Amino acid sequence: MPGAYFVTVGTYSYKCIFGKIRDKVLLLNSLGELVEKCWMDIPDHFPNVEVKPFMVMPNHIHGIITIYEDDGRGMIYRAPTTEKFGRPVIGSVPTIIRTYKASVSRIARRELGMVKIWQRNYYEHIIWNELELNNIAGYISINPETWADDPEYQQ
Repeated sequence: MPGAYFVTVGTYSYKCIFGKIRDKVLLLNSLGELVEKCWMDIPDHFPNVEVKPFMVMPNHIHGIITIYEDDGRGMIYRAPTTEKFGRPVIGSVPTIIRTYKASVSRIARRELGMVKIWQRNYYEHIIWNELELNNIAGYISINPETWADDPEYQQ
């Protein structure tokens, strides 16, 4: 499954600012809805990228980013996961995440008066095969149900 990456991005100080979970159901607030919308808009800016499955949690997001060949023939063997001397590399995971976080921050500042949204950096994991992809996709989908057991859980 090279070309697919499991990504987790946390909120600043892991504050629960995207919504809440009540009775194992995710209830997004306006910032959480913005976070979700901007994630789903990533393919509009990076046409060779797929961004599902995805889940907004109260203080973090989980998603799988799959990067395809520019000609649509299939997944690339391995997308760049680093930048060169801090400069963006087009189509790299860091550039996609940096652009996403900046977009959410800019809109949230303008429309919601929010200043600090994201923690510095993010977590990424290369997905190596179909079994791993299915396990991670399952984990993402049940995340709201297991929120009370999450190490980042805050009431």
